[in-house]
Amino acid sequence: MSLVTTVKKAVRDRLIARAGGIDLSRLDKVPDALSWPLRREVMAPSSRLSATRDEDPVQLLASLLGLEVWLVTGDAESRLVLSDTTSYSTDIRPYMGSRGSVTDGDFGGLGFTDPPDHTRMRRLLTPEFTMRRLERLRPGVGSIIDKQIAEIEAAGERDAVVDLVPRFAFPIPFLVICDLLGLPDEKRETFSTLATARFDISKGAESSLGAIGGSRAFLLAEAARQRVNPGPGLIGQIVREHGDEITDFELGGLADGVFTGGLETSASMLALGTAVLLENRELWNRLVEDPDSAGPIVDELLRVLSVVQVAFPRFVKRDVVIGGKHIAEGSVIVCSLPAANRDPRTTPGDDVDPTRAHPSHLAFGHGFHRCVGAELARMELKLAFPALARRFPHMRLSVPSANLDYRELSVVYGVESLPVRLGG
Repeated sequence: MSLVTTVKKAVRDRLIARAGGIDLSRLDKVPDALSWPLRREVMAPSSRLSATRDEDPVQLLASLLGLEVWLVTGDAESRLVLSDTTSYSTDIRPYMGSRGSVTDGDFGGLGFTDPPDHTRMRRLLTPEFTMRRLERLRPGVGSIIDKQIAEIEAAGERDAVVDLVPRFAFPIPFLVICDLLGLPDEKRETFSTLATARFDISKGAESSLGAIGGSRAFLLAEAARQRVNPGPGLIGQIVREHGDEITDFELGGLADGVFTGGLETSASMLALGTAVLLENRELWNRLVEDPDSAGPIVDELLRVLSVVQVAFPRFVKRDVVIGGKHIAEGSVIVCSLPAANRDPRTTPGDDVDPTRAHPSHLAFGHGFHRCVGAELARMELKLAFPALARRFPHMRLSVPSANLDYRELSVVYGVESLPVRLGG
């Protein structure tokens, strides 16, 4: 056994020991006791999830391999958990066996990183997402949207059925992220194949983790390449401004976090949001007539759809009390964002009502792990929905939204396809 292998094994064993010997990566299938909160009824949280929240917003979800898993479904309770910077860890490595080794590269980035590393790396990334820098991206985002709408127009006649997922919902955020990261054109096709499998837990933890490892390996290699030859995007900018302050591993993790947070989530919002708007003609027509009305409509769609179904799991570092429940050190807390965003104690009604829209919803998370790219996502949605509505004011779904092909067990909820007729 080589010295490197010996060190990796020692680190892995220490991490597993820290987690009480628990290795979640060995789960061939995530049990229903854990996965049922991800199931939906069309676009709404399941009636079981809503009833659970209304009965008690903090409940023991399951005991798995000696690990107590708690489900938090209330708005106030979720905010309490997600804003706590000292009682929890989001470092999942101790629970992932061989995939938890710090040298494997399968985990990292902001989402699975605790302070002080999280604080240091987020400080490097945040300046790239200020409103001033994002405004420089606006013309490019608009050009990408116009190009995709032109492709939709070229795809068929007035009554032709066009799938908006591959022509609109996926390519817009994908191309925006490629431009943002500074990925060369010849690498983008490879990158696109790594997009969605990481969020699907229906085949167990190993399948999802393999997809995570694939995208991270790609971005780690890209970070190393741009270390030598910095590109025009975010990766190259961080290299130029911070150099040796950040390692290739950390830089690849940050890039992977941008990829994770900005691709599948925005693609799902574009697809599901379009479906909701097409079945609510008043809102669709409002976008046709007044593109500036998109802001509150987008925030209500974000809240109602909550495509990111759970926040990063919180591993309890010391005993806590949430919603009157004592939760012991060593437990894990999972916050359901769709349930919290529809909590009747804070938001009456489940419909999309722009008059009550407020950007303080939990669709982007909350606290110091809140999505750093939230404003970029808002920009994409606020530009894309009105552009699509203005160009195709008579567009309609070719099947009812209840009959769309939804992803049943995905951390990011979405549809496989969105067939529409373009109209006159």
